[in-house]
Parts: sequence; structure tokens; C-alpha cells
Amino acid sequence: MTISEEEAITEERADLLSRLGLDVQNDATIGRVLSTGSIAEATERADGTMEATIRIKEDEYCWDPAILVLPHGGDLELTIINDDKNTHACLLPNNGGPKFLGLLNHSKGKANITLDGPGYYWYSSPAGNDEGRGLTAAIVVGGEVPPEARLDRPKQPRPSKSIVKEIVKE
Repeated sequence: MTISEEEAITEERADLLSRLGLDVQNDATIGRVLSTGSIAEATERADGTMEATIRIKEDEYCWDPAILVLPHGGDLELTIINDDKNTHACLLPNNGGPKFLGLLNHSKGKANITLDGPGYYWYSSPAGNDEGRGLTAAIVVGGEVPPEARLDRPKQPRPSKSIVKEIVKE
């Protein structure tokens, strides 16, 4: 039996989701990630700043990657490219308030943001009906909450990956 190219891509995606802890609840995320779009990891420079490039492809109304994974909280330098024939925008999450970047057709911009806690951070293009057409995406920040931000309560039990995977299979 041969595996089609589409099945191979699906398997690669499944392996990547599993490796990053995005395929089960209570691991890298509270819930599962939407099953559309591409996934990429930010690269970390020697100074600790992370960097990544995201783009809007022509006539696709989606961010590429749709899910950007950061290994931990910190500073992120984003290069944002609009390859589309239409004007879009990028409203990004950031500690201290969101950052806005206007993107004329076939343009490029940079944004420096800080996301210091683990979790999902959603971003979109608030121009026109871009969000309604699907121009939304997520930045997933891994890692643990810093000790000074933790709630003063007993440690809560978390299911292990193996238990959660068994439950999901059923």
C-alpha cells in the first residue's frame, strides 16, 4: 500500500503537532489547535530575541504560518509580508497593549512585540472583512509561568500525555 502525498503531509503535520505538544489538551495549550494552516517555530538569536516571518499569500486570505510557536516567552521580532493585491493590516498581541501595522498591497513591515507568558495569542487583520474571511492566526508561547506570576494555591494535577492520548483514541 502506498501513501499519497496528501497523507504524507498530514502525517508530517500530526508528528509536528505531537512534538510541539499541540495535539492534546493540557500540554502546550489548553485545547487543541485548529486543524487548518501551516505551523512554524520561531528561531532564537544569541541575544535571546526570537524572530520569525509571517506572510499573507496572494488571493489566499490566510497567514503563513497560521500557527507560530515560540519555545518560551520573551521578545519577538516579526517580519510581516503582504504578497496580496489587497491592503491588509496586522493587529498583534503585545504586553502593554496591542501593536498595529498597516500593510499596503505588496509591502513588508517589522514589528517588535513582547509576550512573556505561556499560552495562545491570537492576531488578525482588522481591515475590512479580513477576519470574517479567515485572516486570523495564533502565536503559541510554550514554557511555564514564572514563579512570581503563579497563583498561591496547591499544585494542580495534570493528565500525562499517555493518558490523554489513550482517551483521545477512544
